[in-house]
Amino acid sequence: MRASLAPRPTPGSRDRTILLLPPGFLSEIAALVDQELGHLLPAESVDPARLHSAMRYSSFAGGKRIRPVLIVLGGEACGGKRQDLLAPAAAMEMIHCFSLIHDDLPALDNDDLRRGQPSLHRQFDEATAILAGDALLNLALELLALTPESATAEARNANVVSAARAVGTFGMIGGQMADLLGEKVGPLAPEEAATLLESIHRRKTGALLEASLTIGGRCAGASSVKLDALSRLGQSLGLLFQIRDDILDIEGDPEKIGKTAGKDIEAAKLTYPSLFGIEGSKQRLKQEAADSRQSILELEPSLAQDSLLELVRFLEDRDH
Repeated sequence: MRASLAPRPTPGSRDRTILLLPPGFLSEIAALVDQELGHLLPAESVDPARLHSAMRYSSFAGGKRIRPVLIVLGGEACGGKRQDLLAPAAAMEMIHCFSLIHDDLPALDNDDLRRGQPSLHRQFDEATAILAGDALLNLALELLALTPESATAEARNANVVSAARAVGTFGMIGGQMADLLGEKVGPLAPEEAATLLESIHRRKTGALLEASLTIGGRCAGASSVKLDALSRLGQSLGLLFQIRDDILDIEGDPEKIGKTAGKDIEAAKLTYPSLFGIEGSKQRLKQEAADSRQSILELEPSLAQDSLLELVRFLEDRDH
């Protein structure tokens, strides 16, 4: 059971200093998601063993589990039960792992490290990495179609559509393509560059965060008003997360961030620091954090709402 939070504020003080959660808040949900992943992923001994070993290697390589945490908190903020949210949360982590596996491939970011360990294509081989990513995505969509049993068939169907769109050409994959093409375009006017950069990040990062929150909400039977608030929150969190990532690529400690630092500069990528400078990027980070908090405050007061507020603080200040 969770430790008690600090005393709750009076109803009129929702813009107060963010409550601090007990140590291990993120790891508490992450541990439950890991247990669920352990049950849902095929065992390494099951044929094809090499493929299943690769899927589990990537899924259990660490990480903050932000996307499954958002499914759990989004659902709980709308009255859902945590146990009902764990399978969809595990499915979203599979989708995230698929994206990381493919993102690290030589044809894309060509990174040797992920979460402080050898990238999957380095630990195994490129062909196995491609197939493991494909398998994780397909298993995740299957799970979203079937779980939770407490949700309506209509809600589960909508969740599959939401996840597929968030991954597809109008979401993460499309954002990745735009990111790659952005390395080859010539100089852009500042306004054009800013529009392109935001578009890339809304698709590449924000789409999955938005889908995570709304999937959790649908699992809990959320109203359209609450789903709209969760959708806006996901969009702000996507930019918040990516701006912080861009800053960490310059200022971060490689041992803490678990991947090679400075790769964006080497690749001449369009990033917030390259466009707005470090200080300008940090100002935009604060604005996205403020927008995120505003969306959270539109949800009914609850422990999950306080958890979301603390998560915003963590994402704004994180060093890895």
